[in-house]
Amino acid sequence: MVSRIGLDCVLRAAGRALSTTAGRKQRPLVAEKADHITKNNFSNVQNVRHEQAKHSVLIACPARINESKFLRYLSQHGEVASHFFFDSNGTHAVVEFVDQQSIESLLSGTKIPSDEDVYVVPYKSRYIKVKTTDVSQQFPKCWPQSCMPMNNLIEKLYTAENVEDQAHILVDELQLTEESIRLRYLVSSLMSDIATAYFPEASVHLYGSSVNSFGKMGCDLDLFLNLEDIKGYKSGKTTGGYSAEFWMRRVSSGRTAQQKILSVIGECIDSFGPGCNEVHKILNARCPLVRFSHQPSGIQCDLTADNKIALRSSELLYIYGNLDHRVRALVFTLRCWARVHGITSGIPGQWITNFSLTMMVLFFLQKRNPPVIPTLDQLKSLAGKKEKCIIDGSDCTFVNDLNRVKQTANTESLDNLLIEFLEFYGKFDFKTNCIDIRKGQEKNKPEAAALYIQNPFEQTLNISKNVNQPQLQRFVNLAQESAFVLQDQMQKSSQKEKPWGLASILLIKSSDKETTQRRKKKISASERIGSLLESLRDNGNTGKTNVDH
Repeated sequence: MVSRIGLDCVLRAAGRALSTTAGRKQRPLVAEKADHITKNNFSNVQNVRHEQAKHSVLIACPARINESKFLRYLSQHGEVASHFFFDSNGTHAVVEFVDQQSIESLLSGTKIPSDEDVYVVPYKSRYIKVKTTDVSQQFPKCWPQSCMPMNNLIEKLYTAENVEDQAHILVDELQLTEESIRLRYLVSSLMSDIATAYFPEASVHLYGSSVNSFGKMGCDLDLFLNLEDIKGYKSGKTTGGYSAEFWMRRVSSGRTAQQKILSVIGECIDSFGPGCNEVHKILNARCPLVRFSHQPSGIQCDLTADNKIALRSSELLYIYGNLDHRVRALVFTLRCWARVHGITSGIPGQWITNFSLTMMVLFFLQKRNPPVIPTLDQLKSLAGKKEKCIIDGSDCTFVNDLNRVKQTANTESLDNLLIEFLEFYGKFDFKTNCIDIRKGQEKNKPEAAALYIQNPFEQTLNISKNVNQPQLQRFVNLAQESAFVLQDQMQKSSQKEKPWGLASILLIKSSDKETTQRRKKKISASERIGSLLESLRDNGNTGKTNVDH
């Protein structure tokens, strides 16, 4: 068995950050901590990231700053483990100290601003501002927090040798960098500081794209407030026949409790959270949430409460993303393709979501012969007793250790998988069948919906219920069009006229009449041949030959 590292995405990102800073006196980030994480364990990755965030501060800096003097100033309070600068609504730095006491020392020497015209809300956080009168300043190296512009990305694709290299370029350019990951955990930690003022045993966790290994630069930050540790709190032993319990307010349901808690936390974020703007409490949604913008980082955030199934789904995607290198490459490529053509959108609506598209990719890979990845039921069968997980009555059990999953015998190339995916869904029977990664098999839809993708854990739910028929048909048409373009190019493999490879399907226009006519002509010819063979087969079965010339 080949050992696969569950921390691939962490280490690759850290490696890129370190390799691009060779020669600097201090590396912006360190990978030593990541090396000590138990491999292939999602929970351990989370724990290390959260600890890094607790030891970190967010600092607003002058546009020009002497980096070495800045670090010497901070070192008065303790050893700096890592740092980096980024530009988002001004120059900022994320600084991690070796000891948490160093942060306390820094904050104890930080003053409260004095403004004559306004009253300053005296809430102290780990988001501070540094000023300087030093004239020997320079612009620091700022790490990007957004993707390369599409035009530049297309040009970079032309430098690749083949389609597979192009796909890996997309992954490298679109995936979350080490710096962005660190910043996201720090934002989560800052929100946790606000929440624990009311609920000391609570914690704030990341889920979704930021942690599932499929996150794209600039994606939203999904957070959930975990109150389970409070519910699990037990008092001391019963003594002398007496016991004590907290007197707490009773409400009609768990949903009502979530709404009340999120309403209060949302008000605190709006009133006291430094840099938190545009706070909206969306409490009547199926999953109540607080949406806000964290201005210093430039990240849009959604905060929910007790959303443990969502975290479990994130871990499942993390495992699938690290089972085989082709999984992430295919998902990033198809997400980019779908977004460019408006199949997916950052605005809620009747579009296919990134999560739904990822489920479609996983289902397709399960259907290959041999399969590229196992089904969810197969991952469940590999789980031990300690890995059994039931959340709100839903069975969320699956193996946590990637080394216990048998390596696939499938050796298909990435370009072939891409074409096969487009053809697979270009002719998929969406009218009758639904998609289920738990079984890895099509089955009849349990209810009418344009696109039915079964929730892997809450199996009575359709995660693509929002998609309407016109949007689904746009996806099918584009899949057919793109498959034809790629196949046509594969037949001319020696020619690389622009656009070629992935660039050709990113730039393709659905209104390209010439391409559409050629595709229809090819499909029509295939259908005629198929009809002829069917006729011969039927006539052979009846002992007759009736071929029209």
